[in-house]
Amino acid sequence: MLAMRPYHSPASVLDAAEDCWHKLEETDWLEAFDAHPKIGDPDSLKQKYRDTHSMAKGEQSGVDAASESVIEALADANQQYEGRFGFIFIVCATGKSAAEMLHLLNQRLNNARDQELQIAAAEQLKITLIRLEKLTNPS
Repeated sequence: MLAMRPYHSPASVLDAAEDCWHKLEETDWLEAFDAHPKIGDPDSLKQKYRDTHSMAKGEQSGVDAASESVIEALADANQQYEGRFGFIFIVCATGKSAAEMLHLLNQRLNNARDQELQIAAAEQLKITLIRLEKLTNPS
């Protein structure tokens, strides 16, 4: 993306990001996933968002109001997911409740790894575009 500068509009930044994302390979996607905190894991959120807290603030706010049982179920399902696929569960959490994310996580546990990698990559792209939108259109 740096080599493609200058960008003439916020939309051109988002278009370039999407174009670049689709040209990446599995190892690149896995690196992006690794930098993402686990859904519903407060320690992971604190550690991985330390430098980007203001930008990422609110992305997993649906977990804030969740019951202890839902948080525990998220933690258990996350562990199963990571064991099955070899990477953390990625979902664009914006606007989703903890129960919705848990439901999606449980549904996606049945996917084949290749299918799940594609879904996770598409979700990570959504997250990336939301964050870039915040950078290019600060309010």
